[in-house]
Amino acid sequence: MPGTSAGTGWFGTQLLDQAKSIGFSPNNFSIMPFDGGFNGGSSQVSALEGLHGLLMSHMGWDSATAYSHEGFSGMNGKSDASEMFYQADFQTVLDYATSHGLGRFTFWSVNRDRQCGTSTDNGICSNVTQNDWDFTKYTAKFAGATPPQSPPPTTTTTPPPGGGSCTAAAWNAATAYSGGAVVSYNGHQWTAKWWTQGEAPSTGGSGVWTDNGACGGTTTTNPPGGGTCPTAWNAATAYSGGAVVSYNGHKWTAKWWTQGEAPSTGGSGVWTDNGAC
Repeated sequence: MPGTSAGTGWFGTQLLDQAKSIGFSPNNFSIMPFDGGFNGGSSQVSALEGLHGLLMSHMGWDSATAYSHEGFSGMNGKSDASEMFYQADFQTVLDYATSHGLGRFTFWSVNRDRQCGTSTDNGICSNVTQNDWDFTKYTAKFAGATPPQSPPPTTTTTPPPGGGSCTAAAWNAATAYSGGAVVSYNGHQWTAKWWTQGEAPSTGGSGVWTDNGACGGTTTTNPPGGGTCPTAWNAATAYSGGAVVSYNGHKWTAKWWTQGEAPSTGGSGVWTDNGAC
């Protein structure tokens, strides 16, 4: 919804009232606090606080519920109304969003997240001094990912022990990996849970990497008693709800869409253990 100093305007509050009347509770109501006389991050935070009050009064939510259903959609650099929003403004709003548990933090737009060169067209560049992807880093932080580093760190990949070989390509610090990407590193294969760049695979850090075990072997064991198991789980495969796989001698069913999370009775709870094959 458009953003105003009060949070949103008449049309926005009509939308809230209509949502309340039909029992509609979306994941979030997002405002776009720009092109309306805004001046930096502090004015945007003030608008978000205004929206918070409107969500409580129009939707009947308590404070925490209102924050969790609130979203921010900002403008990186120069707006159509010649307002200017800098990296520090994004940090101001990000701090507010994370400390209050907002449900969404995004911006217009990634395709202009770069410094202008010969052209100052707002459609292709931000019209502020910046490095490429400076503003995207804030959305990556909000998502819980490790943002890219400039320049990326250099890391030497150790070959697998014992002369074994990995089928996945070696992890590269300069490569951006999407969720589900599989790499080899230090003799193990790893699957990325979400977008990442520059963070070496490990079981620590941000938690972006899943260790699939040592290369040259498999984490799926033969079923007991000579039985047969369905197709083995694969870290690179996206499974829809109801998909059935085998893993460590057991049969597992996915409750919803998943990729990269090995079947277990823990984790996100996506897998149901159907017992030994």
